[in-house]
Amino acid sequence: MATLRFKAIEESMKHKPVSVPSPSEKISDFFGIYVFDKSKMLKYLSSDAYEAVMDAIVQGTRIDRKMADQVASGMKTWAMSHGVTHYTHWFQPLTEGTAEKHDTFVEIAADGSAIEQFSGKLLAQQEPDASSFPSGGIRNTFEARGYTAWDPTSPAFIMENTLIIPTIFISYTGEALDYKTPMLKALHALDKAAVEVCQYFDKDVTKVISNLGWEQEYFLVDEAVYNARPDLILTGRTLMGHASAKNQQLEDQYFGQIPNRVLNFMKELEFEAYKLGIPVKTRHNEVAPNQYELAPIYEETNLAIDHNLLIMQLMRTVSRKHNFIVLLHEKPFSGINGSGKHNNWSVATNTGVNLLSPGKTPKSNLQFLTFLINTLAALYKHNALIKASIASAGNQHRLGANEAPPAIISAFLGQQLNKMLDEIETRVTDEKMTPDEKTVIKLDIGKIPEILLDNTDRNRTSPFAFTGNKFEFRAVGSSANCASAMTALNAALAEQLVEFKKQVDELIEKGVKKDEAILQLLRKLIKASKAIRFEGNGYSEEWKAEAAKRGLDCEASVPKMYHAYLTEQSRELFRKTNVFTDVEMEARSEVRMELFIKKIQIEARVLSDLTVNHILPTVVEYQSRLIENVNGLKSLYSAEDFKALSGRRLAQIKDISLAVETVEKLVSEMVEARKAANRIDDVDERAIAYSDKVFPFLEEIRYHVDKLELIVDNERWPLPKYRELLFIR
Repeated sequence: MATLRFKAIEESMKHKPVSVPSPSEKISDFFGIYVFDKSKMLKYLSSDAYEAVMDAIVQGTRIDRKMADQVASGMKTWAMSHGVTHYTHWFQPLTEGTAEKHDTFVEIAADGSAIEQFSGKLLAQQEPDASSFPSGGIRNTFEARGYTAWDPTSPAFIMENTLIIPTIFISYTGEALDYKTPMLKALHALDKAAVEVCQYFDKDVTKVISNLGWEQEYFLVDEAVYNARPDLILTGRTLMGHASAKNQQLEDQYFGQIPNRVLNFMKELEFEAYKLGIPVKTRHNEVAPNQYELAPIYEETNLAIDHNLLIMQLMRTVSRKHNFIVLLHEKPFSGINGSGKHNNWSVATNTGVNLLSPGKTPKSNLQFLTFLINTLAALYKHNALIKASIASAGNQHRLGANEAPPAIISAFLGQQLNKMLDEIETRVTDEKMTPDEKTVIKLDIGKIPEILLDNTDRNRTSPFAFTGNKFEFRAVGSSANCASAMTALNAALAEQLVEFKKQVDELIEKGVKKDEAILQLLRKLIKASKAIRFEGNGYSEEWKAEAAKRGLDCEASVPKMYHAYLTEQSRELFRKTNVFTDVEMEARSEVRMELFIKKIQIEARVLSDLTVNHILPTVVEYQSRLIENVNGLKSLYSAEDFKALSGRRLAQIKDISLAVETVEKLVSEMVEARKAANRIDDVDERAIAYSDKVFPFLEEIRYHVDKLELIVDNERWPLPKYRELLFIR
């Protein structure tokens, strides 16, 4: 094994050619060339078909079969002009990736000849086996039928020789079996609720759009070294490995010069992304060694999520061309920063107004405050649910340390904006405002742009931070589908806005003027949601105690976090917004629990195998060599000299014996704990048992194995060490 380790390091030094645009090409020359976007539709579709697609995108109208046939024909003609031979429905099952089944355009005519055909029926719907994907019992093996259905709001695109059609995935009985369907429902609910509130301020607003800009963090490791680490291959993270003498403590990696090999990978990744219409904007070194970040320009949330899933797919394929493996696990290495996927989220109108950006007048700023404060109210009411939306077996390792936000949801606004909300809370009363009160409030509201321009600081320990014109939801994990967090967040705001509109209208009906009614309710919401606002250190023990006093959810167990989805409050939220039925929620709860169980189960099995079959035999062999050395010294030297010369080796032999005995005992106990958990029928109780009884063994065994790594001869240690994994050569 040790020989393989050093061969792996040598293999990692080899370079491969890079595919990038020529120096004479501009990004605009090839951006979106493989996307069936508006410009392609105008060229390949009739005006009627084009209008039908645009109406479906903007207004959500249905595309009839005749128009679908025209769209399919134009899409096929465009795709075949690029050498495409197959098509697929691309969907997001309740796994950690995407799914696709490729079919050829070829059909056999009556005379036996081959012709290329693609109908509206094939564009609109396919039938994958629903029982083969996680469904939480909605679909059984004898009830296998499920459907994928075309999502026209996310344009089709080409990869390799295949036309990729983004779709939703539902069961034969209509339940959602994917991430996209409920997310689209949440976006629709937000659109409807937000438009009605915007009508208080601007009658021209007819549509509100949720926007998302994700920041994808990731690690790169040399492929050959990765292949010598079974734990990385099977779990995505290192289950053992002592810290390198140098890691991120010098802070020399962050925003430093990008290594040439990495830069070549980034260039090719960006080239492929641009061709698929993914507007990647930023690339840089992150804090930890071998850690990097990629971020795009903001897009509508549905499209942004599709692009994020696509970029993760591209990262995996492009990295292999450069002898790299991309790691998207939230905490692949212990003791250094993990990887998140910061979701920069905002809402905007069809008139071009960002509703989370201050305006230039008291009226526009009252609108800004309305959406800001309602967002805080929604976050406060559903903080447990929103935390559950980002909880996972991987993210539990990351949250709460090394610049990741804590596992307690709170919002950071900055000192000046906090001060303004406090002043509004104390000034506005339920009684009619005096002219002086109105003037003071309007003057304060009018100052918002000036206040936020330079005075909104950043708080890296905040999971939900306001950054001037958007919220940055920092707690989302790097491997996650953003749809989970965006579904919960957008649905929560939609529900809150509906209730806000109802209460404002009730006050207006009682004779209160509109602006006064809005301010009165904003004051109540500021007061009611004040517990969610926190400006300090989210890592401190004092904050954990304070958060509990405030009534915020402080649960640290991932399976217990998931219970937030099934509370009556959450069920009511999803019923009101038509995002989930009770059946869908219960099914998804089971899927989440099962996935958590399987993750910890796999890690426990891999750790057992590595420890028993790789580490301990190496350690015992090294101990035997030490014993031989000690016996040789004993035969050569006097008792007095032998005692002086052999003291350190004897101590090592003893330390190894104790460590081996401890590790063997812990592995045996972990196996028994896993067996006991597997005997539990109830999936919730089994997940909790894995969290409480099995998971702690992973860190305890690691601690002792990592100590052995420092004792055993470097030449004999079977696995690549952190210093070999974390620094690209």
